[in-house]
Amino acid sequence: MKKHRILVTAVGAIVGYGIVDCLRLGQYDPYIIGTDIFSDAVGQFFCDEFVTSIPAADDNYPEFLVKLIDDLEIDLVLFGIEQEISKISGVRESLGESVRKMVINKKSLIELCEDKWETGLLLLENGLDEYVIDSSTNFDYSHCRKSLGDTFLLKPRRGRASKGIITINSEKDFNFFGQKMGDEFMAQKIVGDIEDEYTVSVFGQGDGSFINSIYLRRKLSQEGATSKATVVFDESLEVATKRITELLKPEGPTNYQFRKEDSRVFLLEVNPRISSAVSIRAKFGYNEPDMCISRYIMNERPAPSIISKGTATRYIKDLVIHS
Repeated sequence: MKKHRILVTAVGAIVGYGIVDCLRLGQYDPYIIGTDIFSDAVGQFFCDEFVTSIPAADDNYPEFLVKLIDDLEIDLVLFGIEQEISKISGVRESLGESVRKMVINKKSLIELCEDKWETGLLLLENGLDEYVIDSSTNFDYSHCRKSLGDTFLLKPRRGRASKGIITINSEKDFNFFGQKMGDEFMAQKIVGDIEDEYTVSVFGQGDGSFINSIYLRRKLSQEGATSKATVVFDESLEVATKRITELLKPEGPTNYQFRKEDSRVFLLEVNPRISSAVSIRAKFGYNEPDMCISRYIMNERPAPSIISKGTATRYIKDLVIHS
C-alpha cells in the first residue's frame, strides 16, 4: 500500500520536529517530507526527505507551498509555526484545491486569536466573563494600578509563547515598557501562579463540539514551551473547555492555555493549531498528527483517545552526525 505523503513545516523548531515524532509513533507510518528555512535544521534527520523553505514572511510563500504540494505529491500539510498558518489563512481563497490538503483552522478564529484583547471581549460579550482576566488598554498607570492591583502585567496583545510579558511594579516601568509596546499593549491582573498553569488541547469538529481532549498541568521553559507536564483530570477545566469550544467552534487541532486561582479557571490564550506540547501529548495517547491523517486523508472520525496518567519532562540531548 502506498504510504501517505505528509509535509511538515519548520522541522527545526519544537513543534515541527514534535509533529514528526508523533507521526513516527502513530498508526499510519507515513512518508515524511520536512521543510525549514534553515538548511541545517535538526528535524531533517528525522524525516524521509527535506526541502529548504523560503520564509513565511515572503510574499511568494503561498505559491512556494502550493508548488511543493504539487511537485512532491503531498497528501497533507502540518504546520510547525503560526506565522505560516497566518500567511496561508489570509490568502486561502486563492489557493484552489491545495488548501484542502492543509491542516488549518477557521480563518475567523485564526484572526481572532491573534489578538488576546479581542478574544477576551468575545468571551465577555457571550456570557463567559468568569474565564476572562481583568485587563485594560488604558495607557494610564493610576487607572491600571487601581483596577488591576499594585503589581500587574504588561503584555503584547499579539504576543506568543509567553514572550514579551513584563511584571510592572512602578510607574517608571509602566511608561517605559508601555511606550515600547505602543498600541499593541494590554495591562492585565495577575491571577494564580506558575504552579497552576494548564495546557488543554481539543480536536474540534467545527460545530462547537470536539472529539478528543487532554489536560496537562505544565511548567514553561524560558523559550515559552512546555518543559514539564502532568496529566490531570479536572472537572472545572473540562467545563471551561467545553463552553469556550462551543463558542469558538474550532476545526481540527486547537489549544487553550489556562491558569487557575483557587477553583476559578482563567483563559490565558487560544492557539488555533498544534502547539508545542504535541509530542508530550502523543506519548500519553493523544496523537494530533495521527488524528489529522484519519480526519483529512482517510475521511474518518478519529478514534477516541485513551489517555494514560503520568508526568513528562523535556531535556536537552545531542544529535551527532559523523561525516
